[in-house]
Amino acid sequence: MGYKVAVVGATGNVGREMLAILDERGFPADEVIALASRRSQGQEVSYGDKTLKVKALDTFDFSGVDICLMSAGGTVSKEWSPKIGAAGCVVIDNSSAFRMDPDVPLIVPEVNADAVAGFTKKNIIANPNCSTAQLVVALKPLHDKATIKRVVVATYQSVSGAGKDGMDELFTQTRAVFVSDPVEASKFPKRIAFNLIPHIDVFMEDGTTKEEWKMVVETKKILDPKIKLTATCVRVPVFVSHSEAVNIEFEHPISADEARSILREAPGCLVIDKREPGGYITPYEATGEDATYISRIREDITVENGLSMWVVSDNLRKGAALNAVQIAEVLVNRGLIKAKAAA
Repeated sequence: MGYKVAVVGATGNVGREMLAILDERGFPADEVIALASRRSQGQEVSYGDKTLKVKALDTFDFSGVDICLMSAGGTVSKEWSPKIGAAGCVVIDNSSAFRMDPDVPLIVPEVNADAVAGFTKKNIIANPNCSTAQLVVALKPLHDKATIKRVVVATYQSVSGAGKDGMDELFTQTRAVFVSDPVEASKFPKRIAFNLIPHIDVFMEDGTTKEEWKMVVETKKILDPKIKLTATCVRVPVFVSHSEAVNIEFEHPISADEARSILREAPGCLVIDKREPGGYITPYEATGEDATYISRIREDITVENGLSMWVVSDNLRKGAALNAVQIAEVLVNRGLIKAKAAA
């Protein structure tokens, strides 16, 4: 007997990706329900070779559902995730609403799968920020080997991280540039076409943005609270996949060759690192792929025990939908939940 799975926010970029990945990976679901707001009720979304009609979240009964993949934003999640959890359904939430809640595990399966057992306190498990997810997948095996002291990261984040509106704005502005129409910005604070914006999410009192703060606190919670991290997060005119330039300072010596060998064996990582033109990964090539790609691994001689590298991953997959489905797989494979229908 398989599981009953609900996807909330099924009409959005990440929700559609969740449905696709559930099918691709053969998740043991007897039934998958697509949910969204009332204005999306009746729309159709794809689940493998099936078509699902979207149902309204606010009238749906979760008492018979085993797992809910939540991708409808923080406001919706704050209201609904506790209610769904109280109905006995495990919520895997893609928003920032519960990430720093001490009673909610924040999980990247390749990094801290054992922590998932803490979900029973609230029946909620949090997915990290997309930029954090790919970073910790690359950092974990190196931290195990040489103990990370400090990380300096600059991100190059695609517009899909801002949802469909962000992707539409890049497309519309790019077309406007080519036909000499006025370039109008609404989703982003400045023009994104042929430009970079060093600002993601709101500014905080110390001058960092909330996106940068998320990377700091989430890395500490997932990987190690002793790690010091500073981030600069930049929106770039790329449709899908986030890239990161990462500089790491370790407590113990580690060479670029050692790091390359360790990462080649690490779960979720794929090293493409030839020191020649084109011997590295770009966001275009990472789109649609599950791996966290790592290139440009080299020693940083300006600090003791330093390395620099380039990390790229599809933010809609590993940064969101894939990670959520992998968490669900951990719950099933470790026998942490049983299908209600079977019970």
